[in-house]
Amino acid sequence: MTPLILALLAGAAVGLALGGLGGGGSMLAVPALVYLLGFSPAHAGTASLLIVATTSLTGLLAHARADRVRWRTGLPFAAAGLPAAAAAGAVSARLPAALLTAGFALLAAAAAWRMLSAARRGAPAAACPAAGSGEAVPDDGPGDPTPDEPVGGATVAGAGTPTAAPTSPARAALTGAGLGAVTGLLGVGGGFLAVPALVSVLGFSMAEAVGTSLLVIAANSLAALAPRLGATGGLDWAVIAPFTAAAVLGAWDGKRLADRFSGRTLQSAFATVLLAVAALMLVDAVR
Repeated sequence: MTPLILALLAGAAVGLALGGLGGGGSMLAVPALVYLLGFSPAHAGTASLLIVATTSLTGLLAHARADRVRWRTGLPFAAAGLPAAAAAGAVSARLPAALLTAGFALLAAAAAWRMLSAARRGAPAAACPAAGSGEAVPDDGPGDPTPDEPVGGATVAGAGTPTAAPTSPARAALTGAGLGAVTGLLGVGGGFLAVPALVSVLGFSMAEAVGTSLLVIAANSLAALAPRLGATGGLDWAVIAPFTAAAVLGAWDGKRLADRFSGRTLQSAFATVLLAVAALMLVDAVR
C-alpha cells in the first residue's frame, strides 16, 4: 500500500475520532505516522499537532454551527490549561517515562469506567433524540421522564437544552487548569481527559462536551506546536497534506455520527476507546 493511501486512511480515522468522539486524534496520529509512514517520533509529534490542530478547528466549526459549543465555559477552560500544562511539562521531564505512561493509563481507565457506569444508568435511548438531529421532543405526560435526564452528574444529549445548572467561568478555569496540569505532566493531548471532565465535572451533555473539547484540543495543540516548528526541521508535506485533508473530511463525518447517535451511545463508544488505549499503555509501561 502506498504512503499516500496509508496517509488518507489514517487521516480519515483521526478525523472520525476527533469529530465524533471529541478526542483520540493525537493518540491515533502519532503511531500511524511512526509505524505506518516512517516518521521519527519527534517529527511525528510535530506533524500530529499540526494535523490535530487543523482538524480540531474544522470540527469545532461544525459543532459550533450546530450550537454544541459552550463558549462562555469553554474559553476560560481552554485558556486556563495552557500555563498549567507548560509548568507541569517541566516537572514531567524529571519523572520516569514508564511511571508517566502507567499514570495516564490508570487515569484513562478510571474516566472510562465512570462514563460507562453513567451510560448504564442513563435514560433509555428512545427518550433522547439523536444529538443535534433536529427531531422534536414529545411533550412529557404526567410521570414521564424528561428528555435530558441526568446521568451520573451529567445530562444525556438530546435535542433540547441540557438541564444541568450553568457552570461559573471560575469553576471552568479551575477545572481547565487541572486538566492542563495533568496533560502537561503526562505529555499527551487533552482530548481523552477533556470530554470526561466536561461531562462529569462541569455537567455538560455528551454532545456539548464533544464540541467544546475540540476548542480545548485546538488551543493545546497550537500552543505546543509553536516551539516545535523551528526545532524539528523539515516535515514531509507530501504525507502531511493528504493526511490532514483526510482528517478534516473525517471530522465532518464524525460530526454526522454525533448527529445520528444519542449521548448514551457516544458515552459508551468513547469509554470503550479510552479502555483500549489504557490497556495498550499499561502493556507498554510494563515492558
